[in-house]
Amino acid sequence: MADPGKHAPSPAHQQQDAREEHPAYPVGLRLAGRRVVVLGGGQVAQRRLPALIAAGADITLISPSATPSVEAMAETGEITWTRRRYQDGDIADAWYALVATSDPVANETASAEAERTKTWCVRSDDAEAATAWTPATGRSEGVTVAVLTGRDPRRSAAVRDAIVEGLRDGSLAAPHSRDRTPFVALVGGGPGDPDLITVRGRRLLAEADVVIADRLGPRDLLDELPPHVEVIDAAKIPYGRFMAQEAINNALVEHAKAGRSVVRLKGGDPFVFGRGMEEAQALAEAGIACTVVPGISSSISVPGAAGIPVTHRGVAHEFTVVSGHVAPDDPRSLVDWESLAKLTGTLVILMGVDKVGAIAEALVAHGKAPDTPLALVQEGTTAAQRRVDATLATVAETVRAQDVRPPAVIVVGDVVAEGPHK
Repeated sequence: MADPGKHAPSPAHQQQDAREEHPAYPVGLRLAGRRVVVLGGGQVAQRRLPALIAAGADITLISPSATPSVEAMAETGEITWTRRRYQDGDIADAWYALVATSDPVANETASAEAERTKTWCVRSDDAEAATAWTPATGRSEGVTVAVLTGRDPRRSAAVRDAIVEGLRDGSLAAPHSRDRTPFVALVGGGPGDPDLITVRGRRLLAEADVVIADRLGPRDLLDELPPHVEVIDAAKIPYGRFMAQEAINNALVEHAKAGRSVVRLKGGDPFVFGRGMEEAQALAEAGIACTVVPGISSSISVPGAAGIPVTHRGVAHEFTVVSGHVAPDDPRSLVDWESLAKLTGTLVILMGVDKVGAIAEALVAHGKAPDTPLALVQEGTTAAQRRVDATLATVAETVRAQDVRPPAVIVVGDVVAEGPHK
């Protein structure tokens, strides 16, 4: 008769089987002011300590040596460093332990002590023998993301990165449901390519109730907004064919006072010929605070996208950005074209396509060489981008012949000849 206990698994094996059979139970440890012991001062400790410090833990590091970064944490008082090897009893009274020495025997002994004292313990050398695992973590705007995939830490990190990136750039919508504070944000959307809006701008856009958008903003992003978001085209609401600035200001104030989260989505940067300050002032006069989110200005990004550096060693040590929406001979013009003609650097002109002939004449009249290279970059950074090259002497005819239309950035200077023609 067979012995029924002969092949029965030992208690240790039963415990191991149970751990493998059941997934880890996720929990967030609140370690502020509580004792945490870290054994080993190497690379593992260097990676894990910042999060423990951020959690406010009372950290004791036990290790005869440490990396320079870990040593710096001790020198600044962020951790307490006991410079010796692990000894039995070191984990007593700890709420949490990280075992990461290079000595397998010490790791095993410390792990056994943690088991006896019922201290949750992470082991860097043997995850299966640990009572706790460190998830791949990331943070974005008050949200902590922690991912566990068992024995595949690389996948954990990849999932973590995808979630955090989605929260940061707004592609992963996670609206607030409690204590949500309405906001007004003047967001620079960049030159047109939706990928060139800032991470913060995209996140605020994803949280908006109302978006008041310019024609030159990154329009493709509007398609990604949830159905409940009210999108107002600043050029098409009932205030005439083009929305007057006063009407835009009134719309911002009206929606903000109604308790809505409002994004004013503008092309480029709000404060670079974007009239953003007028909107900020109108909100301030109404007692409404606003956040200004800088954007990538088309004055730099569009030439760059067309292969033109606005500065280049040995060619241009300066660049000047001016508005060309008013002709040089117009009494309303605030631009000193005579001084600009004397500069040796790069001149970038925005909103000047229809005035480019008069601008070129003024620059030449004030001493700029007629053969100075010039490029017009239309619809920069978008799929419709095109570059047209000319000189100050030929630009007026070139614009007519090539049918160059706004929006286009005009670049004047020797840097035009440096970049590859596209």
